[in-house]
Amino acid sequence: MISFADYLQLLPKTELHCHFVSTMDAALFLELADKHRVTLWHDDPERLFDFADLVDFLVAFRLAHDVLRDPADFERVAYEGVRRAVADGNLRYREYAVNPQYFAERGLGYLDVVDPIIAGLRAAERDFGVGFRIVIAVNRRASAASAVALVQEMIAHPRPEVVALGQDDLTPENTEDPTRFAEAFALARAHGFRLTAHVGETDAASAAAVRDAIEVLGVDRIDHGYRITDDPELVRVARERGIGFTVTPISTTICSGWTLDPAHRIRSMVDAGLTLAVSTDDAMFFRTDLGREYREGLAAMGVDAATARRVAIDGIDAAFCSDAEKAALRADFRAQILALDALLVR
Repeated sequence: MISFADYLQLLPKTELHCHFVSTMDAALFLELADKHRVTLWHDDPERLFDFADLVDFLVAFRLAHDVLRDPADFERVAYEGVRRAVADGNLRYREYAVNPQYFAERGLGYLDVVDPIIAGLRAAERDFGVGFRIVIAVNRRASAASAVALVQEMIAHPRPEVVALGQDDLTPENTEDPTRFAEAFALARAHGFRLTAHVGETDAASAAAVRDAIEVLGVDRIDHGYRITDDPELVRVARERGIGFTVTPISTTICSGWTLDPAHRIRSMVDAGLTLAVSTDDAMFFRTDLGREYREGLAAMGVDAATARRVAIDGIDAAFCSDAEKAALRADFRAQILALDALLVR
């Protein structure tokens, strides 16, 4: 027999919102920083991942890209990140946000970044059976024109694993402003890419940004989107259109200072019947893993076993993989959940 905490830990899971650079663990991060003689933002390892808020975290997040410079670095981070996520939370499928613009500032081209990541993830898929896709993410600190140029790179160098365009970070004004990149998103849509965007994440954001992402950009999915709960009509629209939301419980306690309890916005989104996929966002920086997001995050919000199962399956529905892959994942999840249900102490 297993406890509810173990049940949440062992549920099969997708992860649709994780930033590639954040899939390192702290030991590997420090090793690569030493390898490339990168000066970090703090000289005390114990305080390296202490952040006051989202803006403070993003400074460190941008700088962390410095430690990835060689193809072997990217491949190793990709492979090891999957291995840990399988052990820590029974990961079965994952989508990665990759920011080529950060690496371009460091002299690496689009394919210098994308191809070794794919190689590492393919190796992990062979060894652990974890499928994957890549979302190329616009750096909102950069210009709208550079976002268009990024999409043109995606079009010029097609890779079947690269299936979507997203946007993250904040603008130079520390706002979300998703429609600033409307031209890039329209171009991506015209060439068959799926769309997602970080919006409605913190108290500084608004439900209006979520509406803009849905109605102006035409996204298929929303990253975070917590402020949608301020607009019941928009909740209805998102539910009826089947728009998925990638939610990251632990990060909200750091970036927004919210408490994980039954009054949390994520719990309100669950109760409203929205399609939610639980993820880590930035596991290394927030000292979390996929198992913890379920075991502590969902549990603290008062989620029961039936709802946790629904969230796990929702992660398949919201994924950007093929229908055949989704069908295989559903069969795998059903079998694993059946076995776990038989062991759950009630």
